[in-house]
Amino acid sequence: MTLDDLRVFVAVCRAGSLSAVARELGCTQSAVSQHVRRLEREVGVGLVERRARGVVPTGAGRILERAAADGMAGLDLALRRLDELARGGGGAVRIATGGTTVRHFMAEAVVEFRRHHPRVSLEFRTENSSRSCFEALADHGLDLAWITLGPPVRGVEQRPVAELPWVLAVRADDELAGRERIEGEELAGLRIVGLPENSTSRAHLDSAYRELGIPAGTSDTSVADWDTAILLAELGLGHAVVPDLPGLRGPGRPGLRFLPIPALPPLTVGWAVRRWDALSPAAHAFADTVARHRAGGAVTVAGD
Repeated sequence: MTLDDLRVFVAVCRAGSLSAVARELGCTQSAVSQHVRRLEREVGVGLVERRARGVVPTGAGRILERAAADGMAGLDLALRRLDELARGGGGAVRIATGGTTVRHFMAEAVVEFRRHHPRVSLEFRTENSSRSCFEALADHGLDLAWITLGPPVRGVEQRPVAELPWVLAVRADDELAGRERIEGEELAGLRIVGLPENSTSRAHLDSAYRELGIPAGTSDTSVADWDTAILLAELGLGHAVVPDLPGLRGPGRPGLRFLPIPALPPLTVGWAVRRWDALSPAAHAFADTVARHRAGGAVTVAGD
């Protein structure tokens, strides 16, 4: 059993296709099959089941795939740290974020981190949900992901950084604009710009509505991020229930009002990693820098 055998096997399980992995690796399908067969001979059980449209792992295959993926993730991190040591403390910090994360709550931290770690590069990968951030952590060798915290995820450690209150974004000429706050039951019947159905923040809102006995507001418009929801509210296409992002109440949006919704429990947001104790010193430093700026600000925010 070699590391290459395990890497190819994990790739086959995730792709569900021998030919797709062969194309990705630039080899023949027969070569990919040999890696899988070698593992099957060594463990003594079948690991994949061939079907008309590809392959799927057997029960034994799923056990090996999970263990191999976890082990290789730790090994990849260790190899990166050794490379950084060999190069004298340089390297990169790779971060998965939501579409608006860097602008809203990492800008100051990026500047400070660059000042203290000029030889370390920052690489941001934009994802459209916390779920895709988890997948990127597992599949692409990223260090950190900024997420909306949710249920436990196997192989991922989540660390809270801030709680985000919800506000209702309305046009300045809306009949609700003069209110100081919005009660939960008042959301019923409003035309709310919809958040993505599979996002953690949408699930959080739906759960809160159910707990409060609030029927979901009607929506004929949906968006992929909070900034777009706010823009559509400003254009009069509906109301937007969004976290209280920095700058919303400043002079830059005179046509909008943001009304607190205290009945909705806040979102918990923060970092996700595979293993905190396996992070490089640079990745630890960046995570701590972002958390410190969020703790010191008047409003804390997050992505997805």
